[in-house]
Amino acid sequence: MKSHDQALPATRGAERDDGAHDPAEALRRQVEALGPWFHNLHLPHGVQTAPVHFLQADFPRFKWEQIASHVPADLSGWRVLDVGCNAGFYSFELARRGASVLAIDHDPHYLEQARWAAGQFGLEDRVEFRQQAVWDVAAGDESFDLVWFMGVFYHLRYPLLALDLLARRTRRLMMFQTLTMPGDAVYPDTGDHPIDEREPMLDPGWPKLAFIEHRFAGDPTNWWAPNHAACEAMLRSAGLRVTARPAGEVYLCEPHESRPWSTGQLDEVLAALRSGSR
Repeated sequence: MKSHDQALPATRGAERDDGAHDPAEALRRQVEALGPWFHNLHLPHGVQTAPVHFLQADFPRFKWEQIASHVPADLSGWRVLDVGCNAGFYSFELARRGASVLAIDHDPHYLEQARWAAGQFGLEDRVEFRQQAVWDVAAGDESFDLVWFMGVFYHLRYPLLALDLLARRTRRLMMFQTLTMPGDAVYPDTGDHPIDEREPMLDPGWPKLAFIEHRFAGDPTNWWAPNHAACEAMLRSAGLRVTARPAGEVYLCEPHESRPWSTGQLDEVLAALRSGSR
């Protein structure tokens, strides 16, 4: 598997313009040139990148405000991986707390926005942006104190492989978020059942993922919607322990001492991926 890490073209609209007499207007013109935006970044001079959002909220700031208290206030010395960083909102917040951040995304459009925004915030030396997919993490051996895995899981055709891979790279914490099915029910006994006793799987609390064959919310890359029970079960099976639910659909996890039985399978997959990249 070849790495998708590559140099990006020069940033459109990134040239500084004093706007004659209005620096805010000059900044707005640069924002417009880099659009469309998904992350609403609050820039200097009161300028925002996506103040009118389809989620009808200040996204992702409102989500950050829900979970920020669950992230250590001082991340000095922490190495952070932000998977699917988009325009870099979370990367910047974590960098402001002292972290050294590696931010990856497969989309050069968002990376162009993020690199430009890092310059606006003066965070170029705290965040490194790379054009990579989650699978490219398998090509290296680096581990991270905090893995930020929000808004990506349900966009992946092979989500459990990604979760297993990132769990192995997590030293201290993982912040996990995914689109989910409604409900918080958890079936009391999923340990083992006879092969002819399948009715419990129909219970709303049985761990399950809804498969999205076509589109959801108009997006063909929305593949899965697990229920709450499945989120917790998948995280456990990846070797993580859920320590908190900071917000809806968000799970804070830490590595568990026991290694999951699927470790051998992951080793086989990683070996195949690495051999295929040669």
